[in-house]
Amino acid sequence: MKITRKKLIAELNKDLEWEYAAAIQYVQHAAVISGAEYDSIQKELIIHSQEEMQHAVMLSDQIDFLGGVPTIDVEKRVTSSDSQEMLEQDLKGEDNAIDRYKERISQAEALKEYGLRRVLEDILIQEEEHKRDLVGAIKKKK
Repeated sequence: MKITRKKLIAELNKDLEWEYAAAIQYVQHAAVISGAEYDSIQKELIIHSQEEMQHAVMLSDQIDFLGGVPTIDVEKRVTSSDSQEMLEQDLKGEDNAIDRYKERISQAEALKEYGLRRVLEDILIQEEEHKRDLVGAIKKKK
């Protein structure tokens, strides 16, 4: 399907919903994750949350620049009382973000929106770092 500016704005707003949700989920997980083995990742989850909110600001600016209105909707996320499962949920969220941003980068390129592409690439780099952090924490536990 050919990408249009209107469709791109809609997809960026969906990405924005996921960023809000990720920030909230990371805050909740950092608060309730328990066990000495999770001390270092707990601090990292707070950093991830702050970075997800930075992504939300970056996306909002781009949506506005493209002529859209940034959403205030938040995508639904799941919770768990199991610390290991929380990290798995976070990892699944990062995998989703990575896939979405790779697609969005291609769409920005197709519309010759090179500034947007650059912003999305910067976000993608951080999402990949988040995934590495989570994979490392999950491996340590196993």
